[in-house]
Amino acid sequence: MSSLGLRTATVLQPALSPRLQRAVRLLQMSSQEFAQAVRDALDSNPFLEQEEQADGPEPAQAGAPEMEPAAPDTWGGEGLVRQHHNEGDGTVFDTLEARSSLSSHLLGQLTVQPLTERDLTLASAVVESLDDDGYLRTPLDDIAHALPLLPAVKPQELLIALRRVQALDPCGVAARSVAECLELQLSTIPSERDRTLARAILRTHIDALAARDMRGMAKHLRESQAAVESACAAIRRLDPRPGWRFAEPSVQYVTPDVIARKVRGRWTAVLNDAVVPRVRLNRSYAELFQRYRDARHGELGAHLQEARWTIRNLELRFSTIVKVAQSILDRQQHFVAYGPMAMKPLSLREIAQEVGVHESTVSRVTNNKFMATPSGVFELKFFFSRALATAAGGECSATAIRGLIQEIIAGEAPAHPLSDVELARELGTQGFKVARRTVTKYRQLLRIEPAERRRAQLACRLEEGAAAPGSGSGFS
Repeated sequence: MSSLGLRTATVLQPALSPRLQRAVRLLQMSSQEFAQAVRDALDSNPFLEQEEQADGPEPAQAGAPEMEPAAPDTWGGEGLVRQHHNEGDGTVFDTLEARSSLSSHLLGQLTVQPLTERDLTLASAVVESLDDDGYLRTPLDDIAHALPLLPAVKPQELLIALRRVQALDPCGVAARSVAECLELQLSTIPSERDRTLARAILRTHIDALAARDMRGMAKHLRESQAAVESACAAIRRLDPRPGWRFAEPSVQYVTPDVIARKVRGRWTAVLNDAVVPRVRLNRSYAELFQRYRDARHGELGAHLQEARWTIRNLELRFSTIVKVAQSILDRQQHFVAYGPMAMKPLSLREIAQEVGVHESTVSRVTNNKFMATPSGVFELKFFFSRALATAAGGECSATAIRGLIQEIIAGEAPAHPLSDVELARELGTQGFKVARRTVTKYRQLLRIEPAERRRAQLACRLEEGAAAPGSGSGFS
């Protein structure tokens, strides 16, 4: 019979000290998260202070390596751009185009129309109620109740104001549904037959249009399937979100942690000073504490120890980032000079063995850390790619294959786009063994449409070129 009992055993297992846990946590943070963590430490720890940055450029150190003139001041693509301008000329932002919002664009059109003050107020209320897509989601009754006008606003007045706004540019604005938005744009369809059939589809067969049920719509409308397909193609060229063209672009700015610079013919990883916090230990407070320290100041002692750990972790973080980045650059010199097609296969283990750290440490360092190169700003993990065999017995990286696929598609005949099978065959003639499904995966990663869709997009562009000016686009 089995019985339950207790026994003790000694087992050795690795454990992370609090100091090491903190170092690992700081190492895997992005530059923004790390900057916030440093600010929190400055606010809570009396032994840490922010170092004041000296005015003007620092003098060059004797024996410092001379930067080659080849290191560009202006990098294209996604790279860093340094703007130089004289004092008094304003900033670079003064030369940027001032984007007009949808509401300001519509209000500008209303103010030049011969409207009474009451009519202008009603139309402006409709404009201010539009969402980012250009739709009116708020019921007209709610808008009427919110207007402090005397006499009270009648529903017919607000409906007239809505029609005024719907007549403005862009076409389709102030609609209350997708069908109404598209119907407001039917006047841009050059063919009268397509226009009439499209109006019938939008009013009675919008669900069938979404399901692409051409046969069912043709049966109910008693039209040929070819006529229905032509009308649906015209509808798809309309814009279901007319307000998007006035929306502010969502731009996410990335501050590189390291910058690739050419020093004496060799690409070198240089730490970006913009991401290095100016933090130091307050020597005066530390000396006073050590001089008058006693048992009652245990909390201050913990703060002092924490401040020293923070300074050391700062040095450890940035030294590790630079070492890993330099090791990557040493292996990807051709990529920096020639672009993605020159990328070599690279694994975390290779970098870990050279730097002398664990693979998990390299993984933390390369996550959310960015390097600025002449080809753009890339996350450090972008430089790692698995090896693919070539017909000659060598190896190439998956990134290089993706770059080659993009180049082949860019050079294809627009009227005869290459299918994934043809792309795999073309890669084979150049000595790269890549399966069709792998080509499909890489093409999708590059956000390139399949051959059939590229051919259809070309046909749509040709039809739009032959159509009258002012036709919309963007519906799919």
